[in-house]
Amino acid sequence: MTQRSSSRRGAAATLALALLLGSPRPARADNDLATEYENYREAGGRITVQTEGALLDQDLTSDLHFQLGGVMDAITGATPNGNPAPAGGQQVALSQLTDRRKAWNTDLSDQLGPVNLSAGYSRSLEHDYVSNGWSLNTVTDLNQKNTTLLVGAAGTDNDIQVFYQPAWVRKRTNDAIVGLTQLIDPQTTVSLDLTWSRATGYLGEPYKLVLADVQVLPGIFLPEDFSENRPHDRSKGIALASLKHAFAAVHGAVEASYRYTHDTWGITSGTAELDWYQHLGSKFIVRPMARCYGQTAADFYYYELPAAISPARQPNPRGPFYSSDARLSSFHGLDSGLKVIWQATEALQFDVGIEAYGQRGTDGITPQTAYYRATVTRAGLKYSW
Repeated sequence: MTQRSSSRRGAAATLALALLLGSPRPARADNDLATEYENYREAGGRITVQTEGALLDQDLTSDLHFQLGGVMDAITGATPNGNPAPAGGQQVALSQLTDRRKAWNTDLSDQLGPVNLSAGYSRSLEHDYVSNGWSLNTVTDLNQKNTTLLVGAAGTDNDIQVFYQPAWVRKRTNDAIVGLTQLIDPQTTVSLDLTWSRATGYLGEPYKLVLADVQVLPGIFLPEDFSENRPHDRSKGIALASLKHAFAAVHGAVEASYRYTHDTWGITSGTAELDWYQHLGSKFIVRPMARCYGQTAADFYYYELPAAISPARQPNPRGPFYSSDARLSSFHGLDSGLKVIWQATEALQFDVGIEAYGQRGTDGITPQTAYYRATVTRAGLKYSW
């Protein structure tokens, strides 16, 4: 069976939210073109994703700014399909997948006195997934520019091809954000962002399965695959607090943040991240980072489907709900990495980076083979004028 990459689907479906959270900035003094190559590779011959991207920033007038970005990626490899490991084994079932994605986004911002108004549009295309996104944001300078208020909204309209239905199905998302950034002193800023998100429509993964025993003759049962059935609506609240502080004596700066998330599927998660930016002379910046993540399981996650639940042939918005996707289970993740930035000339900048990420299940039931370890390498350049 060929299936899509769930991580790429998430990226496609949240392009508008990425525009939203990447808040607009006031008119810039520099225009630039940046390109980046990324290689994401999971251990054990699992998923590999190769991504190429470019981003153009251009001032049209002293107040009007234009941004255009594009991404192409190729996905291959194996990933857990939701079926449990065979009796006596620990290796969960895997399915092969291959896919390609093309996506682009554009943003136009205008400085209207103390308010920067930005409007964005995005589109992502895969063979079985089409996503169109929009965003509208305002960033307002207050208190003699010592305080910044961000207010924004975004949404996506997605069409998904589900192999067990003759027609494409629809998914919609809507997001809103309110954020405040305060300058404490010339070296310190603090920020707090509150985000609300709601998704409706088909929210499942059409290639994720559950395994159930089906009676074929009186007293005789055989295992059979069924598609998962997730709720057709999901609301999520996110609180993000961050602190940035510069240490002039050592030519470095720290950025620390914590993100708390809770949704109506019963998942509560927390992410703590720490980044250090170290200047080495006038040409180099070294940025080590570490990120810790943890979440609880969705209310309808089952490693093995209970006998009390009889799965349906097609998703039923009235329930019962069930999924064996390990991304909905309880687990911890740890990410660490290093990035080096080289300002070769006034106009030309290069960067390279590497990250290592790993997950570990915490429910004591789901085998660790349902989770993954991955390495991400990146290389990019930016030309400014």
